[in-house]
Amino acid sequence: MADSINGTSRLIVAEALRNSLVSAGRYNPNDVVKPAAILWTDVDNQWTPVIPHLRNLLPELLVYGSYQPEKKTGPAIWLRCVIERMLPEVELPENAIPIIYLPGISRQVLRNAQECPDELKPFVELQYRGVCWTQKNGKDWTVEAFMVSADGGLGLDIARDAGTKASMIRSLSELASCPITKLSGKHLEAEDFDKLMVEDTVKDFLVWLDNPKATREAWSAAKWAAFSSRCKAELGFDPQKDGEIAGAELLGLKEGKWAAVWNRFAESPALYPGIPGLLRKAAPAPKTLFDDRSSWPQHNEEREDSLRKELVQLHNISSSEARQKILEAEKEHGARREWVWARLGATPLADALKHLQLLARKTEKNPGGATLHGMAEQYATGGWEVDAAVLDAMAAVKSAADYQAVQAAIRSVYLNWLQSGAEHFQKLIASTPLLSSDEISGPEIGIGNGCVILFADGLRWDIANKLVSLISIKGWKYQLANRWAGLPTVTATAKPAVSPIAKKLKGITPGEDFSPVVAETIQVINTDRFRKLLENEKIQYISPGETGDPSGKAWTEQGDIDKLGHGQQGKLAWRIGEQLDLLMERLMALIDAGWQEIRIVTDHGWLLMPGGLPKVDLPKYLTESRWARCASVKEGATVDSPTAPWFWNKAQYVAFGPGISCFGNGFEYAHGGASLQECFIPFITLKVEKAAAGLTAIGSAKWTGLRCRVQVQPANQGMKVDIRIKTNDEHSSIAQCKAVSDKGEASLLVEDDSLEGTSAVIVLIDAAGNVINKKATIIGSEE
Repeated sequence: MADSINGTSRLIVAEALRNSLVSAGRYNPNDVVKPAAILWTDVDNQWTPVIPHLRNLLPELLVYGSYQPEKKTGPAIWLRCVIERMLPEVELPENAIPIIYLPGISRQVLRNAQECPDELKPFVELQYRGVCWTQKNGKDWTVEAFMVSADGGLGLDIARDAGTKASMIRSLSELASCPITKLSGKHLEAEDFDKLMVEDTVKDFLVWLDNPKATREAWSAAKWAAFSSRCKAELGFDPQKDGEIAGAELLGLKEGKWAAVWNRFAESPALYPGIPGLLRKAAPAPKTLFDDRSSWPQHNEEREDSLRKELVQLHNISSSEARQKILEAEKEHGARREWVWARLGATPLADALKHLQLLARKTEKNPGGATLHGMAEQYATGGWEVDAAVLDAMAAVKSAADYQAVQAAIRSVYLNWLQSGAEHFQKLIASTPLLSSDEISGPEIGIGNGCVILFADGLRWDIANKLVSLISIKGWKYQLANRWAGLPTVTATAKPAVSPIAKKLKGITPGEDFSPVVAETIQVINTDRFRKLLENEKIQYISPGETGDPSGKAWTEQGDIDKLGHGQQGKLAWRIGEQLDLLMERLMALIDAGWQEIRIVTDHGWLLMPGGLPKVDLPKYLTESRWARCASVKEGATVDSPTAPWFWNKAQYVAFGPGISCFGNGFEYAHGGASLQECFIPFITLKVEKAAAGLTAIGSAKWTGLRCRVQVQPANQGMKVDIRIKTNDEHSSIAQCKAVSDKGEASLLVEDDSLEGTSAVIVLIDAAGNVINKKATIIGSEE
């Protein structure tokens, strides 16, 4: 299955569909503006049965149809007003991108503005300000495609006969609430989908309990009678006489047959938003202290409140006592992460505790190492997990009260550990200074054809480890190495130091911004001069969204970690996952473009301490400039803070905050000083393996309408030709892959006429399935 959609084996089909729709709106804020809407065209009305299931999961879902504002359904002009948030009576989540479902409408209709019906014309412009929910090959998602595709869909094994397809679509309403684990790992046929439509007492009970009055009104008298009869026979419960409160109590008690009913509810609780309220009303008084109270929402809330109070109090005790308290809290509250309320996002502090207990264990021993190398090795082989645990714990909570509790817990054990490590590191570099520009060398400086350097500002070592985990899941071959950042650890000094033009620069004085100068012109390096030096070395500068020429060499940039840190301070923790996703998307684009080697570099790391880093005084009159963690000292001035040689001129010295201190108040996020978190930076190399093409090549490609005739020279046995949107992505194929004939010919047809005039790639595939050659083309062109 596609990990980007499922994320967890506990998802149901409707939740996977929701995730796919939301992901269509993902965008890079540095490259494009936020999409105005996500358009979901469905010319055959296949998806209509699943819309009721999605309403609870997607509050931003809007439907084109007759005017029913209570269902967020209406005509085109009304929907345009809704997405522009001109109708306050229609509520949309603040930061969500509206999703507009268009039943019975194809994208072809919207593309032709002149012939588009008047009632649909308000949607035409949204094609350009918004995005469409489509497959990687540009086609609309049909039900069948979403179920079987391993690239963006569920990757299920489903028979392709007409009967199975018809049964699957008929059963979609029931299929929507089916756990994906029940569908995976087997070959699905018409019979499997038909069984989903067989009456299900437990499912009907949960649907009724979710909204008893509305469900009773919607069901026919015969349906209600049958349901009541089945409940009495199978569950010993009469919905007519006993009522919903009694039903909720039996559900929550989980005794006997009701355990299976509870398990069904727990599989997909988001589909039944009315049940928690009934459970709250139905909760009986505990009979003993050992009663299982996990079913009742108020009990979970009481436990969260208790944990919040425990964590807030940790700031009043010693670090060793705080660690013990956190570990005891984990024993008491950790099990709640398996309760149904965790699936509904109601256990944020218990979720954070998973990372806090790791933080408590890992900070029992302060960072050490007799040498700089020894300290770095300890950090690289596990010490970084402390910093990662801090970010993960902070990311688990959202409310101000929960943030305050997690902040107190983190500071109780992390502050002293971080301070001790920074002080020890500063003692080591006092006797063994870090590298200067005179000592720049190594393979990361040289760059050859087929190699692109991807610069990610502020990619701290712990974040880099999360990135290589994602890279490993993709099966890409990589190497994670390390290096030292230039001092002070600010972008102006450290970014040029990791660039391929570092040897063209030198330092005179740190000045106000710690920037080196171009050696030939003695001009301070800036963006334009940086790019000019790259150009002089025949290194392309690739802008975001572009992929450049992979036959040459290049520099590109991606990521806003440092920018977000300065702007959002501790709230940066909430944005790390998003930044990693954007980095992975950028890597995939570069690989698809044909780059053979990608080197991921960064300039510096950073410190993050919720509640603020400690402050130390450094008078302004002693400095040329003073930043959060570093300062350029005036000539002849003496300061109490530690100093170190400036990376670009070791005869010049800069001051930095002792330990983790800042030269000012209010900094939760800062860098520029000397600590492992700021100075120990990653260097990641990806090697993209491709089979050698030998002498086999695509000789010519001629289009006649949407049919492409390809000539291969010479013709080797087992060769195939395909037309794709992305070179190395077989799921982006837009034609049926064809074998090359003995004469070296292959004829391929693109069936989707909406793709005419768009860019594609003709790929030559060997007998082992490797892409060994490619040729860019325009579909239907006369080239």
